[in-house]
Formats: sequence, structure tokens, C-alpha cells
Amino acid sequence: MPRRTTAAEPAKFRDPRLLVERALPDLAENASTRRARRTVTVNLSESPLSWLHAHGHLTDRQLLAGEKLRGDYESACLGPRTTMVWDSSPVSRGKRGAPSPCTPTEHALHAKQRFDGALAALGRDLSDIAWRVICAGEGIPVAEKAMGWPLRSGKLVLRIALDRLADYYRLPG
Repeated sequence: MPRRTTAAEPAKFRDPRLLVERALPDLAENASTRRARRTVTVNLSESPLSWLHAHGHLTDRQLLAGEKLRGDYESACLGPRTTMVWDSSPVSRGKRGAPSPCTPTEHALHAKQRFDGALAALGRDLSDIAWRVICAGEGIPVAEKAMGWPLRSGKLVLRIALDRLADYYRLPG
């Protein structure tokens, strides 16, 4: 459910430049049960990486590299989890298409290998800021303070880390 804003909330949550419409994937299996495509409003200020991109501090390539790292982090199930499994209910056996060659556990292991490879490509100095901002969702000032860095240095180092990640993921530049 999209988050609704009220007049009492800070202006950053109501800024129309940071609200983007995104289409939800159609989960229906056949054309007869398909519904009209639904959209949700996404607030770009909720992710530090998206906020930096929306304000022109990151290129599209850098954003994509950061999203790939976060995707591997989440697919590898490295973040905190609840004890309840919130996966969707099983679908019918009459699914179309080829069966997946990997089990969910194997998918998670492959994502963990890609994540570890990406952090190794970043090196010890750049992996800390990348993990804090991209995976843990910390803001740049919070990450700078936690690592004892001078003010306004985190954005520059993060951009270097994102460029190296883009090279690791072989993104066109």
C-alpha cells in the first residue's frame, strides 16, 4: 500500500520531484485472469542512493551498480529477517515455462558469491561505505560519522566505490 502524506509531515515527503509512479508486475498466469496494470507511488527520498541520484549527485550507471549490489545483498538473505516467512503462497503446478534450474537456496548462494565478489573488488577501504549506504540504508552523514571521516567526504568516496562496482558488474558506461 503506498504511503499517504499529510500536511503535518516534513516537506521532503511531499516534494513532487521525488514522487515517481512505478508499475507493479502482473502476477496473473493467463490472459483471462489478468487485471488492469496497477501503479504505486515511490518516494525516492526513502533510499539514500535514490535520493543522491534524484538530486543529480550520481549517474544512472552508478545507481544501477548500487541497485545490483543491493539486489545481491537481499537475494542472499544477508539482511535482518523476521521469523515468519512472508513469501507468496505456492502457485498451481500448471505453470508455463521451463522449471528453474536452481532451488531458492542455490539462488541465495549464487547471490552471496556475487555479493562477496563485489565487496572484494571494492577492497577494504571502499566496501565499508558501500555496505553502509547501499545495503544498510544509512545516510551519508551517518556513515561518515560512524567511520570517523571528515564531513562531505563520504559522497566522493561512495561515487568512487560505485564506479568500481559498475566495472565489476560490467555495466556499459
